[in-house]
Amino acid sequence: MKLRYSAASPYVRKVMVTAHEVGLVGQIQTVPTDVWGTADVQGDNPLGKVPALVLDGGEVLFDSPVICEYLDSLHSGAKLFPAAGGARWRALRQQAQADGIMDAGILARLEGNRKDGEKSAGWIQRQKAAVARGLDVFEQAVAELDGPITIGQITLGCAIGWVNFRFADDRVLDKRPALAAWYAKFSARPSMVATVPKG
Repeated sequence: MKLRYSAASPYVRKVMVTAHEVGLVGQIQTVPTDVWGTADVQGDNPLGKVPALVLDGGEVLFDSPVICEYLDSLHSGAKLFPAAGGARWRALRQQAQADGIMDAGILARLEGNRKDGEKSAGWIQRQKAAVARGLDVFEQAVAELDGPITIGQITLGCAIGWVNFRFADDRVLDKRPALAAWYAKFSARPSMVATVPKG
């Protein structure tokens, strides 16, 4: 399998953490991809985004929720995507909420990278407020993050890691002590240590 890859992407990190957790990282060849500097990724993902996973037979999967669930289907151990019931919907909700935190954070960063006179401070604040609300909900429901590892926890860990990486001065965990304690423990997992964002 080949993975369209960027070391700074939280969505790519989510896939790589999943691959580590299910024991498949050795079967994935990473293909460094600059979505801004080259158009060749569009042959694998018409949206021009990473991650995109090219299977050995040539089929391509995107984006991170689909790729992660596919990888989770390839092993016989404990599943990151619970099969049914409340545990499944909780994990999927957590994944969606943490993906939304990443979405909003990336929108804020892209807007902040625009030229002076083109960027909107109001838009940046709107997206950062969405990040804050998402983290506040996790802070209030941190007990739901206990138990066996799921895709919800992985996505949240990657979201917090990316926000800390790109917006370090915001110190988003300073006023969220329960979430900070959870993240300190979760970020020490070998899968997280091996995939720290760069770039």
